Amino acid sequence: MRIIDPLTYFFLKVVKKYISNQSYKKRFKISQIISSLLYNHLPIRKKLAKKNIKQAFPEKSDHWVDSTLRSCYQISVHHFLKFISFPKSWNNAKYEIKGLKILDGAMKQNRGVILLAAHFGPWELMGAWLGNNGYHLTGVAQKQKNAGANTFFVYQREKSGADHIYRKESFDKMYKILERKKILVLISDQDAKKKGVFVDFLGTSASSPKGAAIFHKNTNAPLVVGTCIEKDHNHYIIEFLPVNPPKNTVKSITQTYTSIFAQFILKYPKQYFWFHDRWKTKNDEKN
Repeated sequence: MRIIDPLTYFFLKVVKKYISNQSYKKRFKISQIISSLLYNHLPIRKKLAKKNIKQAFPEKSDHWVDSTLRSCYQISVHHFLKFISFPKSWNNAKYEIKGLKILDGAMKQNRGVILLAAHFGPWELMGAWLGNNGYHLTGVAQKQKNAGANTFFVYQREKSGADHIYRKESFDKMYKILERKKILVLISDQDAKKKGVFVDFLGTSASSPKGAAIFHKNTNAPLVVGTCIEKDHNHYIIEFLPVNPPKNTVKSITQTYTSIFAQFILKYPKQYFWFHDRWKTKNDEKN
């Protein structure tokens, strides 16, 4: 183990303890200070994020793009601090739940549920709400290179009763979750390289993960999109929507839920995490 790994874990635990003891308003103020420092002095992936926003909104002015990017920094840091201060950050939060009948109806089919989410809004909060309200879910997560950070993030996610497995683990583990009639959570909005299927995402062809579509085709487990947005300070809207593709093909299934993601991103662009290289893989085929 590298020395940086336990140091990172210790640092995150200290930050968690400090942030957890602050009020919502104080946490929000701290997040604004940190985001300003990142935006102005540590612009990691800033150019990429700006490029992505311009690509998704070509008709918008440079001023709008810059304003959206700055807000993206602020919101992302705010949501991260909320995540690391679980469970105290749940205190006094207000939740508006939409489409719960969609999720419950899918659960009643007794095939398990494939719950699809994007890096949009406080997506970790949706998982926490589900876990705290009796829904048995397992999220497929990317294992962090830093072992200390990875241990801390797993600990935080499991505080809500949610389980997790890593992306590179056996598919059999994921199938077993559905066989046990539980919820398999897949974050499905990142570049999937040449192994992905190309679908339209915000007006540009994007390589997208095939996993959700393949699981659905092999198990007939229903697909549901879950989103979480921050409507106002400490007021959240969690919404569940059905995925009804016109064709039972990998491309059609993937395009259907990707289009649902896009609808929310177009409506709330400041709450999307623009820092991933979403259009990194180019489509060599003409659509």
